[in-house]
Amino acid sequence: MSLNIQNYPNLALVNYPEDLRQLSLSRLPELCSELRDYLLTTVSQSSGHLASGLGVVELTVALHYVYQTPFDQLIWDVGHQAYPHKILTGRREQMATIRKKGGLHPFPWREESEYDTLSVGHSSTSIGAALGMAVAANREKQGRKVVAVIGDGAMTAGMAFEALNHAGSTRDDLLVVLNDNEMSISENVGALNNSLARIMSGSVYSTLREGSKKLLKGLPPIKELAKRTEEHIKGMVAPGTLFEEFGFNYIGPMDGHDVKGLVQILKNMRDLKGPQLLHIITKKGKGYLPAERDPISYHAVSPFDPQSTQLPKKTSTTTFSGVFGNWICDMAEQDPKLMGITPAMREGSGMVEFSKRFPKQYFDVAIAEQHALTFAAGLAIGGQHPVVAIYSTFLQRAYDQLIHDIAIQNLSVLLAIDRAGIVGADGPTHQGAFDLSFLRCVPNLVIMTPSDENECRQMLYTGYIHQGPAAVRYPRGGAINAPIEQPMRALALGKGKIRRHGQKIAILCFGPLLHEALEAAKTLNVTVVDMRFVKPLDGSCIDQLVTEHEQLVTLEDNAIMGGAGSAVAEYLQSAGHHIPLLQIGLPDRFISQGSQTEVYAELGLDSQGIIRKLQPLLTD
Repeated sequence: MSLNIQNYPNLALVNYPEDLRQLSLSRLPELCSELRDYLLTTVSQSSGHLASGLGVVELTVALHYVYQTPFDQLIWDVGHQAYPHKILTGRREQMATIRKKGGLHPFPWREESEYDTLSVGHSSTSIGAALGMAVAANREKQGRKVVAVIGDGAMTAGMAFEALNHAGSTRDDLLVVLNDNEMSISENVGALNNSLARIMSGSVYSTLREGSKKLLKGLPPIKELAKRTEEHIKGMVAPGTLFEEFGFNYIGPMDGHDVKGLVQILKNMRDLKGPQLLHIITKKGKGYLPAERDPISYHAVSPFDPQSTQLPKKTSTTTFSGVFGNWICDMAEQDPKLMGITPAMREGSGMVEFSKRFPKQYFDVAIAEQHALTFAAGLAIGGQHPVVAIYSTFLQRAYDQLIHDIAIQNLSVLLAIDRAGIVGADGPTHQGAFDLSFLRCVPNLVIMTPSDENECRQMLYTGYIHQGPAAVRYPRGGAINAPIEQPMRALALGKGKIRRHGQKIAILCFGPLLHEALEAAKTLNVTVVDMRFVKPLDGSCIDQLVTEHEQLVTLEDNAIMGGAGSAVAEYLQSAGHHIPLLQIGLPDRFISQGSQTEVYAELGLDSQGIIRKLQPLLTD
């Protein structure tokens, strides 16, 4: 794909932010229009995150116009909204490669550009990192400015508030831009509020504000009265009292699509001292009506026709997330005590139907993974039956809560861990490479690895009725189309299943790579076992395999270090078995983006890779 940049006369002049800063202020609205169209066209042809980027075009232009990036440091929270930033920072011609193997990273990435000051992918890290950079900038005393851009969704996480609380106490110069695209407060946008923001960010107001503090410093009662009077006046017209309590000077809300107004306010704010918060109102999907109407569907898209009013219909293939969604609805019909919990991943985790049919049993706790698990613990203590649907990499953020609040107390909480193993295009921040390693060492926890959708359904039921914590981890995307057994049945804890008998080598499979192993076994004539459980491990099955084979091989879509293969190695040693063991899984590095098929092939986890690894063992 190649776009004719000459069709974008203003954008063609901007290869880097220093070029942008050469344009007159009057040309910025036209540039924003071209940037928005370029973003829409490139993403529609190549796929990627769309709606978030469309909503921050003006903000991106204004920030790079006012701040001397990359000397001044700009941090984008999560990074879904950073596509316009990438276009303006030397990567315009590479946008067709984004999220593809060997192409641009899907999020800001330090190794990719000096303009990406923080590698991101998970929510709510921007303010904490920006504060660290601001403290460092204050110590180096070169006049460097630091800006963090965070969305209203990301502001729901406790980590964001921890950082706000700390920033208010350090008093270092820092600007936090709260990008608010929640429609319920859109009525706050208008001439009055924009005028207020300009006044509050201006030098006269700032001078009076700081001067009055010094003047009243020796008069505590009057100072306190003046402070509260100021807060109450501002609170009548702007929802900023909360941020003021954190120690921030709150300015806004203002129209986030008024690029000239943004430039003026950012210029005013650039030299203000201490922590500042600018509250802007934007429209997610701005400028493209279908995305404005349905920003969730247009959050991340496959190639589509931007002239059409609808996205292409997805092929109706079974997914593991869909299997979970069907199971939780079926289970909720049987058990009114089932409580489904998600940390802001209703669509991705397959809980849309459940949320509609069982609204009183459904809880979206926002981007608060730690709270999700402790909330589940409380429900379990109260006699309810909580199920937490959570992505593998997001569970990393709630590790202490899993150990301290659930496992130590041996509470009956089921973790439905989605996006385990190789996720694909979202790259290192989203690959579910570590969950078996960090879960396996937690006492009281049962860990299951389904190889197909039927096993996933039966394991979810098994974990649900188990007395104690249990985890079922399954990959992103399509399942194997195995027939679903009815009714649901509980599996025997810690029991594997030999799927194929062969010679010399036994492959012990944990999870969906079983089917690659079965395909490879047709050539190799080796034994293949669906181990099913990582914990408890099927020791009796391993004992049998040791007596019948010359070599054992473990296969998993998790890091080799500390994973299921390590569990087998530990068992062999404890049982006094002396047999060669080859562990196949994810190597000791972060896995870059690429389709699941591409990554499996690269790492030798597909059938051909397994054959290449095992054939030399059979010929020795």
